[in-house]
Amino acid sequence: MSEPRRHDALIDALSTELAPVRRLPPPWRRAAGWLLAVALIAAALLAHYGVADMQHRWRGAPDLAWAGIGALLTAVGAAWAAFSLGVPGRRRAWAWLPLPGALLWIGASGLGCLREWIAPQTHVASMHESSDCLLFIVGFSVPLSALLIVLLRRACPLRPVLTAAMIGLASAGASAALLEICHAFDAAATDLLMHAVAVGLVVAANAAMGGRLLAPR
Repeated sequence: MSEPRRHDALIDALSTELAPVRRLPPPWRRAAGWLLAVALIAAALLAHYGVADMQHRWRGAPDLAWAGIGALLTAVGAAWAAFSLGVPGRRRAWAWLPLPGALLWIGASGLGCLREWIAPQTHVASMHESSDCLLFIVGFSVPLSALLIVLLRRACPLRPVLTAAMIGLASAGASAALLEICHAFDAAATDLLMHAVAVGLVVAANAAMGGRLLAPR
């Protein structure tokens, strides 16, 4: 048997049981699908709590609204970055996509440390109330992170830990934005500290566990 025929036979044998692979939608479309789930949760919270209290807080302290917008933009950018990093050949620079939203989120939230000077008539959070925020962000981040991991396991992230960190940032940002709907008080230093701890926990947990789940099999 000649060498070319042997190669053709090997190629035929290898390709006999190949199954067609369905092409994944572009990253922005998959991120939009995940954000639709976030929007459904927001709609449920708005139906339960209404918008009056949230609007009242935002009129008294507009920085709270900007912080919520920053958290939402961070979630959008981080989710898009996670799906982009799941495409082989995409550059690591996609991880910088959530940076503008994160800067707005951090900057606007930082004004909460001056809450008693900016809006002295507002009710600031006690340590017990702030711990409820931590539980809210972590609690909502768990299913949102799980959904992102399930969606990304069909891809092939070559940087699983970085991708998982983006998943954690997206989930924490979305949870913090959802928290604005039912936040019963204005942010103060204790509340912002709990927010930072919650976001750090979510990102670290995703990087530790999500990286293993997303690693190429």
